[in-house]
Amino acid sequence: MNYFLTYTVYVLILSVLMGISTWKLFKKMGYNPLLAFVPFYNYFIIQKETKHPKWWVAMAYLPIVGPIMMTVFHLFLMKHFGKSSFTQKLLTVVLPFIYMAFVNYSKDAEVEAKDELYLTEEEKNEKKKESFVGSVTFAVVFATIVHVFITQPFGIPTGSMERTLLVGDFLFVNKWSYGYRMPMRPLAIPFLQGTIMDTGEKGNPKDDPKSYVDAVKLPYSRIFQFSKPKKNDIVVFNYPRDSVHTAIDRKDSYVKRCVAVAGDVIEMKAGRLFVNGKPETILGDQQIQHKFIATTGSQLDIPALYRQYGFLPVQEIQTETGYLYDFQGLTDQTAKEIKQLPQIIELKEHIWPKDSAAVSYKVNAARDAYTKNIDTTQSIFPINKKWNQDWYGPLKIPKKGDVVTLNQETLPEYQWIISEYEHNKLENKNGKIFVNGKETSQYTIQQDYYMMIGDNRDASLDARFFGFVPEENIVGSPMFTWMSVEGLFADKSSSYQPEGKKIRWDRMFKATNTGEANKTSYWWVAVIILALFFGWDYFAKLFKKKEKVD
Repeated sequence: MNYFLTYTVYVLILSVLMGISTWKLFKKMGYNPLLAFVPFYNYFIIQKETKHPKWWVAMAYLPIVGPIMMTVFHLFLMKHFGKSSFTQKLLTVVLPFIYMAFVNYSKDAEVEAKDELYLTEEEKNEKKKESFVGSVTFAVVFATIVHVFITQPFGIPTGSMERTLLVGDFLFVNKWSYGYRMPMRPLAIPFLQGTIMDTGEKGNPKDDPKSYVDAVKLPYSRIFQFSKPKKNDIVVFNYPRDSVHTAIDRKDSYVKRCVAVAGDVIEMKAGRLFVNGKPETILGDQQIQHKFIATTGSQLDIPALYRQYGFLPVQEIQTETGYLYDFQGLTDQTAKEIKQLPQIIELKEHIWPKDSAAVSYKVNAARDAYTKNIDTTQSIFPINKKWNQDWYGPLKIPKKGDVVTLNQETLPEYQWIISEYEHNKLENKNGKIFVNGKETSQYTIQQDYYMMIGDNRDASLDARFFGFVPEENIVGSPMFTWMSVEGLFADKSSSYQPEGKKIRWDRMFKATNTGEANKTSYWWVAVIILALFFGWDYFAKLFKKKEKVD
């Protein structure tokens, strides 16, 4: 309810600005000047007077799409009053209500009426150009509507979900899977997630130009929520710990498997996942992978292994006696096959020691051994536990309505929930905990939370490091892979990079989230849609030609 109330306030503010800056123009067009203040109807009149499709008005106040359409309407109105030079169009786009007010209160503003029969050749050419620009604008608007309100393309740049989702897969995400989350930053550049451009590694990401106006914000709201994420669902969500973007829906997008839902208890034992005390259920399309360390007497043919097994992140270190290989993502079957290679002396799964904080191992070539190095970027969640990737939990996933105990021991587990995800003022002073200024030893959870973990268990930045994923961060679920390109993204975790790029035709147009080992291809659906689109366009043009001849 707060969402639509806030949205209504924005609409009224825009309507007042529209009315103040155009009421005289409406009067000169023969309408009651008060109609310039009426939401939707004011733009309906502009469309009517300028002879453009009236149904465009329905898009005037939609989030993200609305500002584009409003700009189009403003340009129509100014052209109707003879303001169509490049400078005048630029002022209309950049300073809409200021420039329209200038025209509105000037004495020479009059409706420019021209009969189609008396247009000059130059004016006819200009009209054709405007028609073309209008078609392009509508195509952009239509694509924006699909992107914002229906489905969004999403690329897989890392191997955290290998081999279920491959690096270079491009998916379409269904934004209605778990109810549609309403846009929270309605004034934004279409198709861009968080920033307009990346200033590079030397710059501060917080200084990158944002693709949205952060000051114009709407609260979280989800409509038509008939289901919630279930265990084993592959889910797309906004990274909860993104410190660059304050807008939830503008945080970086991640894709992981939902291994536990609100109320479940999760635990990792020697790299194996248990939920509510039971081993996880492995689906047909789910290939769990782990880290393996190989000791060899001679060098392995990594390119040949890559061609055979596909994704194969590996670090190769030469030692005095041979080579060490750090394979970050091998299935049990792949590991079994690699172990049979004649060069292999030993292949052992790497399990982090129990009751040790999250650490990373780096090869010390001089000593021919692995040495521990504290990795501060991979701090385990919560930070006060002696847990790691392989020995984790037990940890209960918070559920809406749960009353949790707050003390110095449990605070690291719930502090992000209280202060960041549920937007309370949290203070920890002199051993006492204050929520919104009141000392307390309890807190009631306001929304459901989820545990999202990658299938490539030892090469995944997931909930074991950044913690619970709030329901408000859920975007949707992948529908199908529409494109897959091997070698498109560089794998920073591997010393070997495949040469060239190759389209994986066998993965295209296959459903993503079915859990089946052998997924159905929907090539035929894509072909039918393309045939209908181009066929309709062809027959429509043919019909128009016949109409002109008749």
